[in-house]
Amino acid sequence: MKLDLENKLALVTASSAGIGLEIAKSLAREGARVIVNGRTQASVDKAIKRIQQDHPQARLEGLAADNGTLEGTQATVQQFPDVDILVNNLGVYEAVGFFDETDAAWQHLFEVNIMSGVRLARHYLGKMLERRTGRVVFISSESGVTPAPEMAHYSATKTMQIGISRSLAELTKQTAVTVNAVLPGPTRTEGVEKFIQDIYPGLSLEEAEKKFISENRPTSLIGRLIDPAEIGDVVTFICSDRAAVINGATIRAEGGLIRSAF
Repeated sequence: MKLDLENKLALVTASSAGIGLEIAKSLAREGARVIVNGRTQASVDKAIKRIQQDHPQARLEGLAADNGTLEGTQATVQQFPDVDILVNNLGVYEAVGFFDETDAAWQHLFEVNIMSGVRLARHYLGKMLERRTGRVVFISSESGVTPAPEMAHYSATKTMQIGISRSLAELTKQTAVTVNAVLPGPTRTEGVEKFIQDIYPGLSLEEAEKKFISENRPTSLIGRLIDPAEIGDVVTFICSDRAAVINGATIRAEGGLIRSAF
């Protein structure tokens, strides 16, 4: 299927590793010009080199900016005043019991997970609406629907992203702009691998993964961690003209973990 993303400029926040890197790869493979973002120039350069190794013809732009801060988002929109596609992928998490989650921890996750996407959407979505075309995607999480007890603050921010995404989609009526939220399940990123091995320090990564899924995500129908590239391809399709009728949606890419049919 041809996705017709040539000549589209896409910003993927936090795309120097993990899910963001795979989203950037997938978009680049389909012909989009992709802004690769990380907090440091070194991380951005490394990510660009990794993408070009697999896709030598990829058209990539580098953006060293911490979009988890007001100053970082200001630097981003100054360097790239307009984009066709915005993927709000930036997010942080930590496993902490509710009674140990400090005010500072709640504020930090809110600032990074929520305000980064709000600030960038406030800038770029308005321009998309003027042109009457564009794509905004929030990378939420299955935790936004099935909150994790060990990450109450993280889960709360992911639920908020779903609500924000739907609210912004309401602004796109009778245009070709769409705003959607994608909900990955547990995904095999370096951060998640470390997180799982910290929970089961005496087991191999393969054993720890199986134990984590069976004990912590037993409703998963695929029974494994998701490959980040699988999320990348879902997001790329949502960003294409082929997905024009998908708007204001919560797209579950969590391996069947969520039992609700709706």
